[in-house]
Amino acid sequence: MSDTQPTCAIISPALANANNGNWHTAARWQRFLAADAKVSIALAWDGAPVDVLIALHACRSADTIARFASAYPDRPLIVVLTGTDLYRDVKNNRAVLHSMEAATHLVVLQDQALLELAPSLRQKARVIVQSAPRLARIKPNKTTFDFIAVGHLRDEKDPLTLMRAVRAIPASSPIRVLHIGDALDDALAQAARQTMARCSHYRWLGGLPQPHTRRWIARSQALIHPSVMEGGANVIIEAVQSQAPVLASWISGNIGMLGSDYAGYFPLGDAEVLAKLMLRFASDQTFAAHLRTQCQTRSALFEPKRERQLVRQLFNDARVKQSKNITG
Repeated sequence: MSDTQPTCAIISPALANANNGNWHTAARWQRFLAADAKVSIALAWDGAPVDVLIALHACRSADTIARFASAYPDRPLIVVLTGTDLYRDVKNNRAVLHSMEAATHLVVLQDQALLELAPSLRQKARVIVQSAPRLARIKPNKTTFDFIAVGHLRDEKDPLTLMRAVRAIPASSPIRVLHIGDALDDALAQAARQTMARCSHYRWLGGLPQPHTRRWIARSQALIHPSVMEGGANVIIEAVQSQAPVLASWISGNIGMLGSDYAGYFPLGDAEVLAKLMLRFASDQTFAAHLRTQCQTRSALFEPKRERQLVRQLFNDARVKQSKNITG
């Protein structure tokens, strides 16, 4: 341990050009820790000594986690768990379980995720809900009733349920769904193009920079989030912080963000119920206002000041524990 500012490496399986949740988390945590440490971000650990290593994604960062744990067994190794880590890979991927066991600290992004961990792992886990700054509402389109969906085209985000729901909306409805996300799957990209060609209610905008995406969210009436699995979706936070309610699939990751009593859920993969929920939201002002109120009650959880405090507390707790291990 040095008296100078400690070093910290954040390992993210995606960097800025990916424009995804892992990168945004890494960049945000780098800012939060700037006063406490010299923080770098990389795709993998290069073997250089660092005082603390933070790895996003137990599966995709498994090699880095294993190498660091072997090289520096007494140094803090913080692993941030994603939705695929928790809800898919831990069941059949030994590397993910090894990553969790090797970690000195585990982080989950919403409280329901703790229930997915074995008691031995839960003891070293803590919840750090992600954050986004508030963004004022932007005047919505007057001629259409716009929903927004944000997520790269891949199976975990279940874009096909969204597309089926849009096709079930009557032609006379003013509803329009704007879908933002890069094409990570050729078949899903083709499905998006076909849906656009056949259905005037749907527009796929492709991938956009985060500031542009946030403005689209702030201009929309509500966010649609049909994911199959989520560790703790940034886009739900961005919607709530833009005063846009959410229509979300009933899955653990979404429940942990919005609460078990939230009224805007639909069964996973059920396009028919999602379409009915969209129509109800567009026509029932009392229901829409209720969802807005419920989202507003969650807003305090998503404040950057709160996340920053929790991230810094995690970092400093890890350093204190390391110091005790060395001196003890």
